[in-house]
Amino acid sequence: MSHRPALFAALLAATSFPLAAASHAAPSPWCQAGKPVKLAGLNWESGALLTELIKTVLEKGYGCQVELVPGNTVTLENALATNDIQVIAEEWVGRSDAWNKAAAEGKVKPVGKVIVGATEGWYVPDYVIKGDTKRGIKPAAPQLKTVAELPSYKQLFKDAEEPEKGRFLNCPTGWTCEGVNSQKLKAYKLDSYVNFRPGSGAALDAEISSSYQRGKPILFYYWSPTALMGKYKFIKLQEPAYNEACFKTLTDKDHASPCGSAAPEAVIQVGLSKALFDGDPALVGFLTRFNVPIDTLNNALAQMADNKTDAATQAKTFFANQGKLWRGWLPADVAAKVAK
Repeated sequence: MSHRPALFAALLAATSFPLAAASHAAPSPWCQAGKPVKLAGLNWESGALLTELIKTVLEKGYGCQVELVPGNTVTLENALATNDIQVIAEEWVGRSDAWNKAAAEGKVKPVGKVIVGATEGWYVPDYVIKGDTKRGIKPAAPQLKTVAELPSYKQLFKDAEEPEKGRFLNCPTGWTCEGVNSQKLKAYKLDSYVNFRPGSGAALDAEISSSYQRGKPILFYYWSPTALMGKYKFIKLQEPAYNEACFKTLTDKDHASPCGSAAPEAVIQVGLSKALFDGDPALVGFLTRFNVPIDTLNNALAQMADNKTDAATQAKTFFANQGKLWRGWLPADVAAKVAK
């Protein structure tokens, strides 16, 4: 769902991985004081699952009261800066003005390396370019390689409501990526495309899945880790190489003349409020070690999709099957409590 000067400052500020968790946990001052830990209720698949994993450890391992606070990305980042929430499980560091401003002011702190190897960009199904002989689909755009060529393909990706234009399937309104992609449409001079924003992450996935299963052309933004990246074959369109100055014009939704740029390498960390970061070394230690390998996460997300389970149910499966992984996040006595 993630990235400049603010990014590099955030990386320097990030706590490095300890070699291993201690055998016995120090108590959590925050939770001992009876204060609830408020987690961002992220509404995309990986964010929801990672949040549930953290929630389980805090509740079962550290005895914390935990509350989930719903909201869109920017709203939650602002809430983190004011300590109205304390944790964002999947923060794409540096990707939004709200985060960058709060980080520069020292109000939020990134820790750990939650996901390594994530990708994002503009995609089409592989059969659009390569065809699919098993399904009898001929390549509709065998020469399509870059976003610069998209004006010539507006009829291929025709919008149902404005058929004289193409359709670009963006992120839902309120997600950081929605603002960046909207600026990219300006930068790439794609006024011949409708900027279509689905109502939710689930609606985005449903639109992509429906088109793919029917063999229809579709142009869309997407990212990994996600279940669909494991289930289907997509081809990423080439964008101009990452340029720090240009990417800043894309993260600024009010910039009048944005210039094109691919996204920088994704840096995905746990976002913490300054109050929690400064006041609870026990929880910060756990969240610094908290990491799920991207293949493991994609598999878990695919299971969620195939079994139609929610994040809380999938979290139970994760703890049952990934003991070696999650025990490495925790002191032995905390791990024993979670195992029960």
